[in-house]
Amino acid sequence: MRQPIKRSKLMAEINITPFTDVVLVLLVIFMITTPLMLQPGIKLKLPDVKSAETETGKTITIMIDASGGIYLNEKRTELAEIRSTVATRLIANPDTPVIVKADKEVKYDSVVQVIDAAKQAGAKRFALGVELGGKTEK
Repeated sequence: MRQPIKRSKLMAEINITPFTDVVLVLLVIFMITTPLMLQPGIKLKLPDVKSAETETGKTITIMIDASGGIYLNEKRTELAEIRSTVATRLIANPDTPVIVKADKEVKYDSVVQVIDAAKQAGAKRFALGVELGGKTEK
C-alpha cells in the first residue's frame, strides 16, 4: 500500500546568527577607526612636558607644521587670514581659547606672529599645545 506523502512545513524563523556576526565585525572596525579619525592629519612633533592642563569645550586650534605651514582647525590658511577668521569665530563667544600647536622645529618668530595675529583679532585666552609625558628626571 502506498503511504501518503508528507509535506514539509516552511520555516518561518529567521536565523540571526550571520547577522550578529556581521554587526560585531562592523562594531570592531568602528572601534578601531574612530580614534584615528579624531586625530589631526597634520604631523607635528610637539614639545614634551611633565605636567599640563587640558582645556575642554570649544576651542580654536592653530597648528604650525615643521615647514612653516599654518592650519586653522586643520584647514590650511595664511597668516593674513588668521586675523579675520579668528575674529569671526570670536563673535559668538569672545572667551573662546586659542590653542597654538607648533612643531618643535618651528622658529619662535612664527609662533609669535600667529599669537599676535590672533590677539589682534580679539583673542584673550591662549594655550600652547604640548605632548604630555616627558621623561622624568632622577
